[in-house]
Amino acid sequence: MRLDKVIEEQLQTTRKAMKRLFLMHKVIVDGQIERNPARNVDSQLHEIIVDGERLVTQQVYYLLNKPFGVVTAKKDGQFQTVTELVAPIDFRAELYPVGRLDRDTTGLLLLTDNGQLGYDLLQPGLKVSKTYQAEINERVTEADIAAFAEGIIFDGGIVCQPAKLKILATTEKSSKVELTIQEGKFHQVKKMFLARGKKVTALKRVAMGPLVLPADLAPGDYRKLTVQELQQLKIYFR
Repeated sequence: MRLDKVIEEQLQTTRKAMKRLFLMHKVIVDGQIERNPARNVDSQLHEIIVDGERLVTQQVYYLLNKPFGVVTAKKDGQFQTVTELVAPIDFRAELYPVGRLDRDTTGLLLLTDNGQLGYDLLQPGLKVSKTYQAEINERVTEADIAAFAEGIIFDGGIVCQPAKLKILATTEKSSKVELTIQEGKFHQVKKMFLARGKKVTALKRVAMGPLVLPADLAPGDYRKLTVQELQQLKIYFR
């Protein structure tokens, strides 16, 4: 949450009074004078002291195993949404999915009410990796691996960043692969394989940055991030 919003809400300050606290060096984060009102903070990760008072934030972070057929949205007139999978006791109106998985794509999705963190995790400059496991309708070859490493080119000349493709299993008529990318173009994984004349028949995200989909988290289930997982996201709080 933005530091200035934390101060305004918890100390009930006016905007002018909040700015004065920064000017008077009375805002301390992790033992250092903080001059950036827009800094993203969470008291689970940061010690926030303002005018001698410790402030506590209440934001939430859920790791969801998105099931097939559910849309990555807050509202939809036709299909169930990922936020509707959250139990009423855990639900907040500000909760939203970080990034997007297609309706027929399953796997790891982060839900949070920390809008700034979600925004930063999706910035191309930060190169937050996303790893998928996919089933392909044809045999994936070493030539495909080389093409992905060089950068797939879509029809129209759009060039993808180099991606790491690994073959997990293969037969003459199908393959299971793992693919890691650092960008998020629309339908990117499916289009990358189509550019090689192959079709994705199943797609599952298994990791995003430092977050890994737990093997024991069933489709449709979610849980709060552990302290360790949240600590791994601290580098993205800016």
